[in-house]
Amino acid sequence: MNAFDVFSLVFCSSGLFFFFAGTVGLIRFPDTLSRLHALTKADNLGLGLIIIGIIPHLSSLLDVFRLLLVWLLIIFSSAACSYLIASQVIRDKSINTKSLLKFKKKSETNDEPSNSL
Repeated sequence: MNAFDVFSLVFCSSGLFFFFAGTVGLIRFPDTLSRLHALTKADNLGLGLIIIGIIPHLSSLLDVFRLLLVWLLIIFSSAACSYLIASQVIRDKSINTKSLLKFKKKSETNDEPSNSL
C-alpha cells in the first residue's frame, strides 16, 4: 500500500462518512427544510471528498477535469433542486412561515451593535 492508496482511503472514507451523516440527517430531522439542508450540504461535501480521493488514481488530466466538472454540475443542480423544493414547501404552507419570520427577526436584532458605552 503506497501513499496514493492511503490518501485515497482517507478521503474516500471521509466522503462516505459525510454521505452517512447526510442520510442520518434526512431520517432524523423534523421538518423538510432541515432535512434538505442536511442532505445537500453533507452530500456535496461527501462527493467532493470522494472525488479528491479518486484523483490520484486517474491516468490523465482530462479525466481529472471531467470529474471536477461533474462535481461542479452536481453542486449547481443540487442547489437549484433544493431551492425549488424549499420554495414549494413554503408556498404550500406545509411549514410554519411565522416561525421562519420570528427567527429572521431575532437574528436581525442580535446583529445590531449596542450603543451603550
